[in-house]
Amino acid sequence: VQLVESGGGLVQAGGSLRLSCAASGRLFSTFTMGWFRQVPGKERELVATIGWSGGSSTYADSVKGRFTISRDNGKNMVYLQMNSLKVEDTAVYYCNTMRSGAPFDSWGQGTQVTVSS
Repeated sequence: VQLVESGGGLVQAGGSLRLSCAASGRLFSTFTMGWFRQVPGKERELVATIGWSGGSSTYADSVKGRFTISRDNGKNMVYLQMNSLKVEDTAVYYCNTMRSGAPFDSWGQGTQVTVSS
């Protein structure tokens, strides 16, 4: 599966962004998908996951109630709606397939999200 993230940008604290992840491959609809983020000098952090059917999702405590993950299997797309953004949400955001609870495919280029105070 190849992954291409988009939708990042510069936004003020309290604002919103919607990230998109385009995935190639016929088996996309069978995979759990995850959104991750990374800031320089830190480990990549799992932000949210969504099951293959879209019926189940999980969130990191730091984003719970503010971010919503969704998917469209017909379009091979995964989305991350980010509301009430905080300065600490600033990071490069990546998506990936999840297998056995871990990211599996090669990472895309990511999309930069910068939240200003």
